[in-house]
Amino acid sequence: MNSFRVLVVDDDPDMAAFLARIITTEGMVADAVYDGDSALLSVLTQPPDLVLLDVMLPGKNGFEICEHLKSDPATALIPVVLVTALEDRESRVRGIQAGADDFLSKPVNREELVARVKTLRRLHETRRELEERRLAAEVQRKEAIRKAFSRYVSPRLADSIIRDLGSDDAPFKAHAHRAEVVVLFADLRGFTRITESIAVHNVVEMLNEFFSVLTEAAYQHEGTIFNMAGDSLLVGFNVPFPQPDAPARAWRTAVDMVSSFGPLASAWRGRYGVETGVGIGICRGEAIIGNVGSPHFMSYTVIGNTVNTAARLVQMAQADEVLVSGAYYQSIRDLVPQGRVEARGDIALRGMSEATAVYSIRL
Repeated sequence: MNSFRVLVVDDDPDMAAFLARIITTEGMVADAVYDGDSALLSVLTQPPDLVLLDVMLPGKNGFEICEHLKSDPATALIPVVLVTALEDRESRVRGIQAGADDFLSKPVNREELVARVKTLRRLHETRRELEERRLAAEVQRKEAIRKAFSRYVSPRLADSIIRDLGSDDAPFKAHAHRAEVVVLFADLRGFTRITESIAVHNVVEMLNEFFSVLTEAAYQHEGTIFNMAGDSLLVGFNVPFPQPDAPARAWRTAVDMVSSFGPLASAWRGRYGVETGVGIGICRGEAIIGNVGSPHFMSYTVIGNTVNTAARLVQMAQADEVLVSGAYYQSIRDLVPQGRVEARGDIALRGMSEATAVYSIRL
């Protein structure tokens, strides 16, 4: 156990030495200073575990020093014992108002001093142990929350969420809201054929490998994973955090998904004799973001025409093809090699009331 440190503050060097000697004979460490300013400096530079504080001091008196220590969150929990020759009720009341934890009367009785210090030491150590337990529990709670959020967002964003918990601007708000988002759907081409020709345990292993590649690409560019169902992945950008460069992030995610999946697709070809690839659909627009579900199960999700359009586009996309809406393409056209772009014109997507301008980008 660390040594228990007591700061003795008394303008009489002999009295300070006497008190310090009693403290050290009890196996504790004692430091002595002789005025209020020195006491404050000592507490600031090397916080003690307890302060024996004379009331009558040059400059700031003991009441003022005690008030200062108790008003500062950094020192408020340090026990303060006022040592005073003042016996009147007013002085005691003032000491209580200043936040003193206990009193000692001069002349100091050795047994009384030792008893009071030991009692405050036990209380202080109990308080410190409880605080350490509280902090450990808080760390565990935040780690559990971080692990939960890490299923949806990158580790850096998960850390930011932890920092913002409880604030008015915290992400994953309880109430639904509208926001401008970029939605990306990624889908494994030929998955139905794969499930019909490959053993079940191999299919599960393939899906795990597939989603590992795609989620890593999404996290690399700080996208939020909203849904993972069957062989399809839904990723959002500019939510829950503002991302002014959301279109570019989505584009780089799509490129990384296709390029990163290439080696895995080659391995599957050799291992299982299957041909596959990633199809991607991206749309930009307004969507509703919020918690949707029942009292027994809730899911933080994104809904609306922007999501539906991206879903229709991914259904049409071929292997290693990215189909994007016209509004989204205009925001990334400078990033895309023009030789790989083909305008498909306005297409009436299933379930959409109006035709959508569609662009095909081959990777």
